[in-house]
Amino acid sequence: MQKTKILIIGFTWPEPATTAAGNRMYELLNFFLEEQHHITFASTANKTDFSLNLEKFGIDEQQIILNDSSFDLFVKKLNPDIVLFDRYLTEEQFGWRVQEQVPNALRILDTEDLHSLRTVRQSSHKKQRPFALDDWLTHDMTKREIASIFRCDLSLIISSFEMDLLVNKLKIPPELLLHLPFMVDMKKNLNAIKLPFENRNHFICMGNGQHQPNVDALIWLKKEIWPLLKKELPKAELHIYGAYLKQQIQEMHNEKLGFLIKGWAQNAQETMQRYKVCLAPLRFGAGIKGKLLLSMQAGTPSVTTTIGAEGMHGQLAWGGSVANTANDIANESIRHFLDSTCWQESQKNGFTILKAWYDKEMLQNRLRNCLTHLSKNLKEHRSQNFIGAMLNYQTMQATKYMSKWIEEKSSRNQSHK
Repeated sequence: MQKTKILIIGFTWPEPATTAAGNRMYELLNFFLEEQHHITFASTANKTDFSLNLEKFGIDEQQIILNDSSFDLFVKKLNPDIVLFDRYLTEEQFGWRVQEQVPNALRILDTEDLHSLRTVRQSSHKKQRPFALDDWLTHDMTKREIASIFRCDLSLIISSFEMDLLVNKLKIPPELLLHLPFMVDMKKNLNAIKLPFENRNHFICMGNGQHQPNVDALIWLKKEIWPLLKKELPKAELHIYGAYLKQQIQEMHNEKLGFLIKGWAQNAQETMQRYKVCLAPLRFGAGIKGKLLLSMQAGTPSVTTTIGAEGMHGQLAWGGSVANTANDIANESIRHFLDSTCWQESQKNGFTILKAWYDKEMLQNRLRNCLTHLSKNLKEHRSQNFIGAMLNYQTMQATKYMSKWIEEKSSRNQSHK
């Protein structure tokens, strides 16, 4: 039997050890590898020291160029059965070329999270006003992101909140969407129980320093939340982990206050398991939060905000506490730090959420069944998505010629050098 050929067009090269987005891509790659598919990963981005060596897993790597017809030749020769776009920006850049060169390929968009939702929430926070859904609906990025969803045959949605928003508020046909959160191997997730309350100490905060919601959370922690905690727990420390922690964050390090910047954790789960409580006071953002999923895997209760827990646990009790003011966050953090009964109950809640929402086997079956159905019924599926067909036609006319104009201009500039 011939192997299914998968082309993944990455916004960046995957960094599972530093970002939740990188970990998400790693999970998808593992799924396709387990299915015995032939994978090619292409990106316009430069690699970093944290980029995964994909060739080690038998995955072909391809550097591609934006606004360049060399991609047309590459994708036509590869002739993939499935093309997965890593975030809507890569679909905007390469979707029309894929449609033109390999029209029968199944096109999938991995949204990661709704970037437009995160952007509008951040803007509302900066303006010190409550987030309004109408602001999101009228934002240009929302229109771009939703257009990208319609142009694709399937979009992977990581958060149940975002799934509800797309289906019930925007009336996007459910058959264009698949709720697919992070996938956790439950068989491997047994080590946390070995580290009980008595063997743990201090607080932890974890997150990539390039992600603005994380930076804002650290600023709030340093200015308002940690002083309240430190007053009640003078011997406690807060250890901050993450890659790409900028100078602004490094300068927060204060031994006297027990506010310690630790940097990148090579093994995030083992690191998380050493701590009593995970703090994640996120005031804006979208999707589901890798750090909070990690805290559940590590059996570490978390104290977060409504935004932090959004779309992660349905009607199940949170694996910790959800609070939205500095005082409430501090009080709930102290309660979990001191009360072993409360701590154990929250740890148990976290494990319940993992099993109900993030079981790898269950989610892989969901994805496998969906892809099998779409592959067999692609023509009929597309015939029912008139808006997508219309947007693909319009995009082909507009983006194609803009891209070709940029390519021609670039070519002329090179020839005059």
